[in-house]
Amino acid sequence: MGRLAPNVSGDLVRVALREAHPAGLTLRQLVAATQLTPAQVSTGLRFLRDTLAALGLPPLVWSRRDGYRHTDDPAVLVAYERAFIRTELTRIARLLSGTVIPHAQRLPDDEWAELILGQLTGVKSALSLLVRVGQ
Repeated sequence: MGRLAPNVSGDLVRVALREAHPAGLTLRQLVAATQLTPAQVSTGLRFLRDTLAALGLPPLVWSRRDGYRHTDDPAVLVAYERAFIRTELTRIARLLSGTVIPHAQRLPDDEWAELILGQLTGVKSALSLLVRVGQ
């Protein structure tokens, strides 16, 4: 199959997930079910994440155990959101410690370094709070 428009791969992935519901599908299973390449499935998943709410469909979540699936279960949604936030918190913390802070220390008058340090420190604090709330 050559290059497909994102909405075409998204529709094929959506149909495969609907047929598997309530179970989820791994990337490998989605490739087999849709006969798309892994890259096309990934494009379809991205398209779905961007459009599901507008279509009135439940959000798409992923877990190691269940793969990709639609759900309205609040516990599953919160677990997915928490895991995603923890991942982003780790990425921001590493960017700060490995690049931004050394940049700001080496060039203390650099306007960009000051700006990004302040903004990302705020983002890190907000994400840290979200990870801790309700534990």
